[in-house]
Amino acid sequence: MALQNSALGLSPAQREDGQYSILETLVSGELLESMQAGTLEPEIAFLNASLIPDIFPVLAAAHKTLLAKARASLTTKTLHSELVYNYSGSKHITESLKRCGISESSNYVLAARFNASPDEMEAVQKIVNGKEIDLELLEGRANASQIKKHYKVSGQELGIGSLADAITCRIAGRDAL
Repeated sequence: MALQNSALGLSPAQREDGQYSILETLVSGELLESMQAGTLEPEIAFLNASLIPDIFPVLAAAHKTLLAKARASLTTKTLHSELVYNYSGSKHITESLKRCGISESSNYVLAARFNASPDEMEAVQKIVNGKEIDLELLEGRANASQIKKHYKVSGQELGIGSLADAITCRIAGRDAL
């Protein structure tokens, strides 16, 4: 699994690399239990990829996560759960993690990790046994009706922008509302 990379950070001194991969996989109950118990090593953020029409909203959520970390104001317990929470656009932590995270029925996930070493990436490959999918396929595989319902996107809004634009606006504006 060759993970995609993005340089994220608030300044060059705070640069963090984010690695992410889109996978078709079966999520095991054991994986979910270790995630919920906080014992997953290395820590990874798993998002429901059917709610991701483009990588840009994920990068916006990652930036917001790193900003919260820099301010020592994480809302959730870990950096990676904060990424899932920020992607959701909701202020309710449990609901956010349920909707945008993964469940035993998930088979299309985005795995993300901040500042992963090569050894950690090997560990991620062992944890997640799945087939990597190209990022170009995100839009075609996204569940548009589920995204519209979750983010309350109207047809009028889609007349002037994309689903990715709508999600990004909600991620950016959540704390202002």
